[in-house]
Amino acid sequence: MNTSSLSQSYTACSGENPSRSWILSMIAALSLVALPIAALTPTPATSQTVTVVDVVQVAQGYRASKLIGTKVRNSANEEIGAIDDLIVDQQKVLYAILQVGGFLGLGGYLVAVPYENLQIADDGKTITLTSGGSKEELQQTQEFKYGEQQK
Repeated sequence: MNTSSLSQSYTACSGENPSRSWILSMIAALSLVALPIAALTPTPATSQTVTVVDVVQVAQGYRASKLIGTKVRNSANEEIGAIDDLIVDQQKVLYAILQVGGFLGLGGYLVAVPYENLQIADDGKTITLTSGGSKEELQQTQEFKYGEQQK
């Protein structure tokens, strides 16, 4: 059936102008099809800004996984321990957890020092605690213990 046949049969039943009625019925049909499609179209969320970082500069940094286990020396060049872990607190401050004393990772005393107190060589293999302190002095500070959520 072509459009003129539809128009004639519609006109016979309704007595309206065939072209106007046909256009209105087509608009109604198209709106029924377009409505579900519009509902599926994602609407943009509120405006979000993405912070762009210099990935070349970031790549020049130190990987935490490579720093863990690295020996730490004090400013007198005495070996005082090794990095056991790195922790970011809820205020986004970074701390190094040093294991002082012990043998092969056992029996060591853990202390937390601000990351900014560490001087790391460009190759990441030499770490110096700039705030000084001998092994014995560090073992006199409050011992660090991991919280439940960090285990």
